[in-house]
Amino acid sequence: MDRRAELAHEFERQGPYLRGLAYRMLGSIADAEDALQECWLRLDRAQPDDVATIRPWLTTVLGRICLDQLRARRSRREDFGNAWLPEPVVAAYDSPEEDAVRADAVGLALLVVLETLNPAERLAFVLHDVFGVPFDQVASIVGRSPGAARQLASRARRRVRHVPPEPPDRAPADRGIVDSFLAAARGGDFAALLELLDPEVVLRLDVGDGPRPMSGPVSGSRPVADFLRSGAPIFAPLCRPAVVNGGPGLVVGPAGRVVGVVGLTLAGGRIWEIDIVADPAKLHRVRRDGW
Repeated sequence: MDRRAELAHEFERQGPYLRGLAYRMLGSIADAEDALQECWLRLDRAQPDDVATIRPWLTTVLGRICLDQLRARRSRREDFGNAWLPEPVVAAYDSPEEDAVRADAVGLALLVVLETLNPAERLAFVLHDVFGVPFDQVASIVGRSPGAARQLASRARRRVRHVPPEPPDRAPADRGIVDSFLAAARGGDFAALLELLDPEVVLRLDVGDGPRPMSGPVSGSRPVADFLRSGAPIFAPLCRPAVVNGGPGLVVGPAGRVVGVVGLTLAGGRIWEIDIVADPAKLHRVRRDGW
């Protein structure tokens, strides 16, 4: 095997780790793929000597690429206000893809919180707390001291700790809540919706560049139930249960024409967050996968 082929083989072997890192950093599958392509080009140019220790090299390079992307897009995100949501990862219940999606799950609620961090905080948290990268290496990527890198991760951790955990063994119970939620929406049952919603539930809607039906998140069980009920006659009959970012959710649209993906974050047996991705640019992969 020649040197380039050896590097290509090792890069492919590290692929799942690198894709997981890039998606958590960027919240977009398309952006993550672009970052991986750039990482490969840099690897191909640099041709590092020791393939056995290539993961730290790739982590550093990919981390810097993602950091540059995050910094470059911050001004563009201001146009979305609070409406920007990550690109969802969707699988059907009881499908071959379900186990893989759940195993590598990163909930939409967590990605939304990560989006509120500055780029250096996000990188420090994702690399250290999620992937176990030592602070010395994190510091070299963000151009700070190890102590400063620890502080970045600590600040991020304080924001992230408010996201409720999504234990994987709750899948059957979660599916029951989704079915009840869908039945209440289809039936226009306001009382049933209120019962399923946490009193402090938050609903976010990302329509991309299209007309916005609301200026920001909707908070509170009654306002959220009112918002859902207003659109239920049109959209509820088109909803199908799905696994969204490893957790419960819905795909909206007739077969072959997806108009939205809904991620549900549950806590204490109730719906704590509802994230609706209706930006057509973020639904290409879902459509491509046959939904």
